[in-house]
Amino acid sequence: MKLAARAGRVVASPTLSITATAKAMIAQGIDIVDFASGEPDFDTPDYVKAAAEAAMRAGFTKYTAASGIDELKSAIAEKLKADQGLRYDKSQILVSCGAKHALYNLAEALVEAGDEVIIPAPFWVSYQDQVLLNDATPVLLQTREADGYAVDRATLEAIVTPRTKAIIVNSPCNPTGATYDRAVLERIADVALQRDLIIISDEIYEKILYDGARHISIATLGPEVAARTVIVNGVSKAYAMTGWRIGYAAGPKQLITAMANIQSQSTSNPSSISQKAAVAALRGGDTFTRQMVVEFDRRRGLVIERLNKMPGVSCRMPAGTFYAFPNVAGVFGRRSDHGPISTAADLANYFLKEAKVVVVPGEPFGSPSHIRLSYATGMEAVTRGLDRMTAALEKLK
Repeated sequence: MKLAARAGRVVASPTLSITATAKAMIAQGIDIVDFASGEPDFDTPDYVKAAAEAAMRAGFTKYTAASGIDELKSAIAEKLKADQGLRYDKSQILVSCGAKHALYNLAEALVEAGDEVIIPAPFWVSYQDQVLLNDATPVLLQTREADGYAVDRATLEAIVTPRTKAIIVNSPCNPTGATYDRAVLERIADVALQRDLIIISDEIYEKILYDGARHISIATLGPEVAARTVIVNGVSKAYAMTGWRIGYAAGPKQLITAMANIQSQSTSNPSSISQKAAVAALRGGDTFTRQMVVEFDRRRGLVIERLNKMPGVSCRMPAGTFYAFPNVAGVFGRRSDHGPISTAADLANYFLKEAKVVVVPGEPFGSPSHIRLSYATGMEAVTRGLDRMTAALEKLK
């Protein structure tokens, strides 16, 4: 069977594949510590589940408008106005089956063969493949760990070409946990205005911030910037609703309409029940999220302290998300009984075999000197996993 060429350009999501492996091993009774999962370990709030139950009892189980129900679009518009001071009409909002789906709809509507999309590296694994699936070319913008992974203006300007269509902004960033301050956002916005680029702003981790930090959306930098920005967000991370699959996009009406038309021919509407649950989440305040972040912060301190004590490992303190992204280049060149450790993937495999600890290697994130650990797991598991990693590293020759 001959498949379409685009199918050969991508592989299964590495993070989802690794998480599936971990869950399968746990199901077999293997004592695994899973640092791979990119989802909160907290349960969805009861008031959100109650809204879903009420929707089912009321018979709200049919198709909805393909682009989402008006009640949820209104709740999203209210959230954007309250949190960022941004005003969007319901016609400028699309509800999708998760933020990933919103990003894919956007790629489908925006790019085609010959177009380029700038992606700051390290990056979330699906950005590059979604661009490739739509026949466009991902152009990686290298950032420096020493600079906090900030985008350098000269580096950005050097890779913009007449074919560049868009740039992706992800703050807080998966996998690094880095955030962009106003100065960094302003330099990105300035280049976008000068070179007529669309800004794709993935803000899914906006509420998972530490040390009193506040999220800044690049769309708040002025009407001209907002007019060329598509905000992508959802309820998965802030409200522990990963399985409910509700994300959204807010941006220029013409682009949102095109995305909605594409969605109407693919998935149609997101789950009607999940949409009602998302309304409750967005209108229920941030108490649950703040409590979750307090616990993530407690784990963050322990994880970073312990990682920095491991031989050959160094790790920056993440400003947001629930990920640590340690540099493990100092381990390369050492050997285990299983073979040499030459890459992040080698080290991840070693941790799995020797320590029964699951981490994600940095290669799929565009950062071959790093691994990613999620501390969205209980403190007991975090401590046990770090103990195992330390013991495994001490066995290397």
